[in-house]
Amino acid sequence: MTEKVWKNAMIEELNTINRNNTWELTKLPASKKANDVKWIFKLKLKPNSEVEKHKARLVARGFMQKHGLYYFEVYAPVARLETMRLIIAITCGRNGPMYHLDVKSSFLNDALDEVVYVTQPHHVSKSKERKIWCIYYTRLSMD
Repeated sequence: MTEKVWKNAMIEELNTINRNNTWELTKLPASKKANDVKWIFKLKLKPNSEVEKHKARLVARGFMQKHGLYYFEVYAPVARLETMRLIIAITCGRNGPMYHLDVKSSFLNDALDEVVYVTQPHHVSKSKERKIWCIYYTRLSMD
């Protein structure tokens, strides 16, 4: 975390999160507990194994989950290969345009179900030390 490339990656992640209005700085209600956060670092490599990008992701640690309460639920929206082939075939058959996009960061938005409180990373301003982040998110279910 002392190298400039990793610091820049962390700043980029925090800026992305702020641009998407993911959280607000607030005081922790007495009846709530705050989850800790941690940084996940990853090198993105080019096909020839050269470093393309240093990526940092800030994730809330899930160790405060209660067994049986959203414990095994995972939601990952993906398109099936067959669906993609069908869309491409229809587009080509109608001589339609196709575009390629590289999504840097994506956020799912839906009606709010819960509020999650997380601590700030250790390197934040000391003047805001006592405050935590309030993150609004939706519980997504596979039912």
